[in-house]
Amino acid sequence: MTGIQPQPGIMDIKLYVGGQSSIEGRDDVIKLSSNENPFGPSPKAMEALKRSAHLMHRYPPTDHAALRAAIGEVHGLDPDRIICGVGSDEIIHFLCQCYAGPGDEVIYTEHGFSMYKISARAAGASPVMVSERDRRVDVDAVLAACTPQTRLVFITNPGNPTSTILTDAELARLADGVPSTAILVIDSAYAEFARGYDGGVSLVDAKPNIVMLRTFSKAYGLGGLRVGWGYADREIIDVMNRIRGPFNLSVPALAAAEAAVRDRAFVEKCLAENTRLRTWLADALAAKGVPSDPAHANFILARFASEDEAAACDAALKEAGILVRRVGGYGFPESLRITVGDEASCRRVAHVIGGFMEARAEGAGA
Repeated sequence: MTGIQPQPGIMDIKLYVGGQSSIEGRDDVIKLSSNENPFGPSPKAMEALKRSAHLMHRYPPTDHAALRAAIGEVHGLDPDRIICGVGSDEIIHFLCQCYAGPGDEVIYTEHGFSMYKISARAAGASPVMVSERDRRVDVDAVLAACTPQTRLVFITNPGNPTSTILTDAELARLADGVPSTAILVIDSAYAEFARGYDGGVSLVDAKPNIVMLRTFSKAYGLGGLRVGWGYADREIIDVMNRIRGPFNLSVPALAAAEAAVRDRAFVEKCLAENTRLRTWLADALAAKGVPSDPAHANFILARFASEDEAAACDAALKEAGILVRRVGGYGFPESLRITVGDEASCRRVAHVIGGFMEARAEGAGA
């Protein structure tokens, strides 16, 4: 062992583990473990990606101007207040690097995205976990946790893995209550699936210490290209751009994302199908004794009677070639997070879980 040591806090970080993507010995797997768009990317995005191939020997633009302009046009935002990153994960990292350090605190909620804690520790700051209530962000608890040392407050809305959402009034109360010396980060990766929710745009426009995060990985089906964006006060954007790598997004990623955000017809079709099938799947599972909260994302959090029952159902799904997500690491050992797939996938999931629950009931009654 050498005398070289990592910065304090780095070895306290647990490695991120993504959703399982394969089952040994099977090539017919239905993957519902990573909240991906089952319909894939827009055909226009795929065409833009192909056309970009002849430019792969060129460095990408450093300012992402065309993509920021497209995002601004579609969402009615000022492009100069938009930053693009390698997924929204990179922007989370920017925020922690820029605004938190040793002696500072970064608040995140009990069931929030694990990258908040990881990026806080990487910056040398102290992550502070706040409990949620009934699988929802508890605004009062978050505000009570704020101290003079608080620099960043991260919430996921809609939540992951809960799929629950704060009302506009709750979100506004949170924004009003966060100290002016701290930044409230509203991670709206699933905003498109929550009809009528602006992702936090109105709050960003009203207050200088709010940041909204969005992604192309979910509704737009571009998870493999890693493109995210943030919207904030121009001063915050300027600070983050000072540490952003000049070529953090590739030519193909920029081209595909711009085409994807402009293809409104395709994304609306995907969202309509998600809404229809999400309701169908939740109702079908509830009828078999597996409840879930009203969902506002592209997945549901199916709740079982115990951790053992959830584990046994997960095993039954794997036996049928279906991958969902165990979420014990997010505080729900008795639950399974199930991505809303296409109709055939949803019906298959409902059939397998229904059969599992019926067999379980018969076994208990024997």
